[in-house]
Amino acid sequence: MKILVSDPVSAQGVELLQKEYEVDVKIKLPIEELIRIIPEYDALVVRSETKVTKAVIEAAANLKVIGRAGVGVDNIDVEAATQKGIVVLNAPEGNTIAATEHTMAMMLALARNVPQAHASMKDGQWMRSKLMGVEMRGKTLGILGLGRIGTGVAKRALAMEMNVVAYDPFVSANQATAMGIQLLELEEIFPVADFITLHLPFTAETKYLLNKESFAKMKPGVRIVNCARGGVIHEGDLAKAVEEGIVAGAAIDVFEKEPVDPENPLLKLDKVIVTPHLGASTAEAQVGVAVDVAKGIIAALKGEPIATAVNMAPIQSHVLEVIRPYFNLAEKMGCLAINLAEGRITAVDVEYNGEISEVDTKMLTTAMIKGLLNSILTEHINYVNAPGVAKSRGIKVREVKSKETANFANLITVRVHTDKKTHVVAGTLFGHQEGRIVMIDGYRVDVDPQGWLIVGLHLNRPGIIGHVGTILGSDGINIHSMQVGRTEEKGTNIMVMGVDSDVPAAVMLKIKAVDGILGAKMINFCVV
Repeated sequence: MKILVSDPVSAQGVELLQKEYEVDVKIKLPIEELIRIIPEYDALVVRSETKVTKAVIEAAANLKVIGRAGVGVDNIDVEAATQKGIVVLNAPEGNTIAATEHTMAMMLALARNVPQAHASMKDGQWMRSKLMGVEMRGKTLGILGLGRIGTGVAKRALAMEMNVVAYDPFVSANQATAMGIQLLELEEIFPVADFITLHLPFTAETKYLLNKESFAKMKPGVRIVNCARGGVIHEGDLAKAVEEGIVAGAAIDVFEKEPVDPENPLLKLDKVIVTPHLGASTAEAQVGVAVDVAKGIIAALKGEPIATAVNMAPIQSHVLEVIRPYFNLAEKMGCLAINLAEGRITAVDVEYNGEISEVDTKMLTTAMIKGLLNSILTEHINYVNAPGVAKSRGIKVREVKSKETANFANLITVRVHTDKKTHVVAGTLFGHQEGRIVMIDGYRVDVDPQGWLIVGLHLNRPGIIGHVGTILGSDGINIHSMQVGRTEEKGTNIMVMGVDSDVPAAVMLKIKAVDGILGAKMINFCVV
């Protein structure tokens, strides 16, 4: 078998591949040349420079696997690869230590004013008295998000004798306690944390999570670190909080717009340390991602399980024939269910009714969990790692099957249990191909799970839906579909509005404030 490496990757990764297969390293290939030669190869290794388009994949007569030496796969047409049976894999863990250590470096630099001291010395000044720092020992660190990197930061902070509290609604209290971490709600962390570090994905729910309202609730003199995602902090509000002395300082590695705008207010503040997205930029991380992707390529070419695949793992052909049309629906159902849920998730039940219950549905259940977890976690969740990630977070996943159905030939139902409530979403196929959500928490609906939805529970009385429509219209947000699900016994309805774009948090607050609205959620199906 032959492997093409078309972007610069660490020599260690290339050498690992060369021990098993014939490897050609051809950098900066024009797209026409790549299309011409790709039929010769069984595997392709890229970073971000090579664009693996649909045209490249269609020309790849022998290609079995594409490996991305890094995390993101935006430069690869994953859908086209999946349709052709080509495995796409990445290296999501190769930079975990790099990002963890950069967070610690930023936190220490922030505590001891290291960049400011360095700059003043280079400028010929001796500002010892003006650059008094603080010790980290005995201080309380608030970690927002306990994924791989957040957990790594927690371990190092505990070794430095810090008190660690954390917010992550998808980690159990027992799991956190075992690590020596106290789980708190977000609002409980603000008034007690001396340092706050963010390790959250950028989603509709986390956008501007830290803003002027949250800064006002924080302990005076708090220090903020963000090496996760831009846009989770409102940069203008942070700058103002630093200027007003609410925030003693900040260390920021990621920005809402990158490369950062020279007029960004954070760049003008001496108490704000900035770096140009260096979280994964270490020599070791570059070696790590190259070696990880090489191991994945070798496993894929040998037909072995691949822990870092980002698309579907192999399934028996006769089973695939039955379950293939349900994959997208299952992922979207998981996304909807978790976005409706409140509290800490404890278990997920997936029920299959009808003919579909007679085949192996484990991969469909995995698709459901994949859609659920990808909506809430920073790491990329795929068909291979979804069950392990769910288990590591204390989420019990159960399958229930029955040939009996009431209204549909086949029906899939997901129940997400939290410590506060259970939410139920059911779906089926129309015409054997078109996925539809047909029930939300007992309300009969007919929802095409695409794009952006507003789901709102409200009292069954006139004028409420019109009021919501007026709010959206006044903010220039177009409604392209709307329906109401009704349950007479409750005296309440559920409205489901399809909109053409994301709805800002401020607009959602207006909707939630409408008299008669009992709750409203923004659902972004684009994230799965």
